[in-house]
Amino acid sequence: MPGHAARERSWRVAPEVVYAPGVCRRAIRSAVPLVGGLALVAGVACAPGAGALEPELARDERSARERSAHALLDAWHEAAARGDEASYFGAFAPEGVFLGTDAGERWDVAAFRAYAHPHFARGKAWAFVAERRTVTLGDGARVAWFDERLATEKLGPARGSGVLLWRDGGWRIAQYNLALTIPNERFDAVRDLLAAPVGAPPAAIPARP
Repeated sequence: MPGHAARERSWRVAPEVVYAPGVCRRAIRSAVPLVGGLALVAGVACAPGAGALEPELARDERSARERSAHALLDAWHEAAARGDEASYFGAFAPEGVFLGTDAGERWDVAAFRAYAHPHFARGKAWAFVAERRTVTLGDGARVAWFDERLATEKLGPARGSGVLLWRDGGWRIAQYNLALTIPNERFDAVRDLLAAPVGAPPAAIPARP
């Protein structure tokens, strides 16, 4: 094509940005064109210290934080069982969210506390005991996510899951999701029950063919 050679750009790969203290946290390799012999440099700017990669925690410190996450959740459940409202809600991060078993129950800390206060005022809110729990640490052990199988007094088998944030030397609950577990072989019956009018007796619920 006439003039194509004159307009042709050669491409050169810019230096790679790698993980290092004080450097942006993601590695980037970008290609920049040379136009008229001048390189157009596309840089990535970081504010001093912004996104700096913190040193990885030693194995024993990570283990200590994992144990601390288990301890926080156990103490949180125990606070509900003995009606200790201050300790229970003090375990949340300010931006924490509680997801209840009803589809409409997505509460921030203030709304959840308003709902739960009458229960705590009676001296006992609810009794959940974790029968099994898995905790996984991420982001330099500053974030943890977990799931736990719960034995409950009134709900039956349940599952809790959520996210913890490491703040000021300790874990805080950023999200807790409480769910009821349904055995697969009973799922159709439960779905039919949910589809029936509220208050309908079990006999009024049509059986599946």
